[in-house]
Amino acid sequence: MAWFVLVLAGLLEVVWAYSMKLSDGFSRLGPSLVTLAGLAASFALLSWSMRSLPLGTAYTVWTGIGAVGAFVIGITVLGESASPLRLLAAGLILGGLVLMKLSHAM
Repeated sequence: MAWFVLVLAGLLEVVWAYSMKLSDGFSRLGPSLVTLAGLAASFALLSWSMRSLPLGTAYTVWTGIGAVGAFVIGITVLGESASPLRLLAAGLILGGLVLMKLSHAM
């Protein structure tokens, strides 16, 4: 259950990061409120998952999901560059997440 909650926390990190972009420096109320609610929920779920997962594993997976998710949203929704080096960097982050999960199982 902790892994499911951690993944959900990471997905909420993507939500609040994207909403923060849409908030235009917190000058737009709707996206600003989504940012704050997503941030609070993401932190709460991360905290809950840390009850049974090691700090290093939980935090790395949480930030990794957020980083790769924000990268994907940036490319698919915001039209950001999908250069080979950026794609390689995202792939390396994903590889690190897989290794972190596998290391926890050992």
